[in-house]
Amino acid sequence: MIDIYTEKKDSKDWVIKNDLFFNLNTSNEEMSDNEVALIKQIDDAKLTPDKHIETKYGLGTIRNLSSGCKTLLNIVKHPEKVVYMSRPSLADIPDDAIIRFNDTDIVTGSAGYNAWWSKEYERREANDL
Repeated sequence: MIDIYTEKKDSKDWVIKNDLFFNLNTSNEEMSDNEVALIKQIDDAKLTPDKHIETKYGLGTIRNLSSGCKTLLNIVKHPEKVVYMSRPSLADIPDDAIIRFNDTDIVTGSAGYNAWWSKEYERREANDL
């Protein structure tokens, strides 16, 4: 199950600044074959053994990955953490993926995910949030 929270809470287990957490922690860890494949899928970048990335724009370091890619790697590599995002843009949500919002609302797959966000935007607009 994927847990998504739309409100920040104070907790030592929360990652609020994804790029900073990635640059200080996750980028210094070894990447599995699955994580290397995620980097390729998300940023179309090839990770080299010395932690550089090769992209269509040239050579960079692992810290030059996109914020979205860094956030996904933080989630994958640190499942014990709650990674904060204002609105996650999950690519290719499987139809059987179970997603729980704010410890209460449970939806299934991409259709459920998008429907939940549509209702949430309506709620925010109605309440001037």
